[in-house]
Amino acid sequence: MKLLEGKVAIITGASKGIGKGIALAFAQHGANVAFTYLSSVEQGLALTAELEALGIKAKGYRSDASDAQQAEELINAVVEDFGRIDCVVNNAGITKDGLLMRMSEDDFNKVIRVNLNSVFNMTKSVQRILLKQRSGSIVNISSVVGVKGNAGQANYAASKAGIIGFTKSVALELGSRNIRCNAVAPGFIETEMTAILDEKTVQGWRDAIPLRRGGQAADVANACVFLASDMSSYISGQVLNVDGGMLT
Repeated sequence: MKLLEGKVAIITGASKGIGKGIALAFAQHGANVAFTYLSSVEQGLALTAELEALGIKAKGYRSDASDAQQAEELINAVVEDFGRIDCVVNNAGITKDGLLMRMSEDDFNKVIRVNLNSVFNMTKSVQRILLKQRSGSIVNISSVVGVKGNAGQANYAASKAGIIGFTKSVALELGSRNIRCNAVAPGFIETEMTAILDEKTVQGWRDAIPLRRGGQAADVANACVFLASDMSSYISGQVLNVDGGMLT
């Protein structure tokens, strides 16, 4: 059963990691996929081919969602290329970790801009399309760090907590037009980024999780598929933790 058959989805920051996993899962469930990348041009081109091989329409756009004008231009381009938009997954994000005493104002502001402003820009730009359609699903990728905080990640935690507050507000504003907005809060997900870390450190993190393992990009992607699909048609304003029981 393909849960997203015929739907058009935009996924930001999809050339690798969790974003790539989401794009592949959406395509496997029948969605036509528009996705963005910024620096990973070769990976973006490779993903387009990989998605098209699954029998759907796919197109990558080099676009920076933290720039309001680029976000607006992206939405216009996707509508022109695909005809409509049914779902947006705001996944683009960065980290610039460090203790607060050593964190520069620039490191704080850049993380807020990329992680939080991008969600605002994309949502503001796409809402006019969704309002005309009187339907749509917005899925914002937050983090367990945005729920509980984390030492050495004050900037990242602030951005991801901001996403949760923004998600709940948008759900209240747009719900009467049949537009849903939810957040997914991943825990420790094993991607290319974690693969370069010391195995002993990673195993220590796994041991601290009730399910005794790290998550995979597909675990987050499956939650996004559910929230984008009609199976979650009465769910809005919620935060779905995908964390192996970490916050239990």
